[in-house]
Amino acid sequence: MIRSPINPLVVAGTLALGACNPFRSPMKQDPVVRVTTTDANVNSRWHGTLTSPSNLAGAVQMTGQISMSPGSNAGNTSVALLLANASPGGLHPWQLHRGQCGTDEGVFGSADAYKTLKVDEYGRSASTATVPLVMPNDGRYFVSVGASVANAETIVACGNLAAPTQ
Repeated sequence: MIRSPINPLVVAGTLALGACNPFRSPMKQDPVVRVTTTDANVNSRWHGTLTSPSNLAGAVQMTGQISMSPGSNAGNTSVALLLANASPGGLHPWQLHRGQCGTDEGVFGSADAYKTLKVDEYGRSASTATVPLVMPNDGRYFVSVGASVANAETIVACGNLAAPTQ
């Protein structure tokens, strides 16, 4: 039986034509990235980084992340905090404030909304607060962490929140 050399050429040409279809416009292809509007919080989260003040360098070096986003309903704001590199077993009060670190313009909401941070054996803690106020669209906000319940006015970590990008 003699095989025709044309069969492999036909197969290769058909595969090439199928892979590089010149009749299909790239404009008619499905987009690679799709934007969804189902998440009501898209571009509405404020973020920041907690650090210890420079005057505490060598004594305390806490770090962490903070965020503020719309709550479960239109009248609430959710604030989340992750703290690291703290002394194990420590209890630290924290709050979201108007203003910037070093320029306090008052607590955002009620001080009772913010539960004391309890640091675990690895020096980490996490907390969330639901503040019964409408999520702000603008302004300046920061989170402060106090040294202890008895010494809340001594700030051991602070972080300014950056407004969401639109």
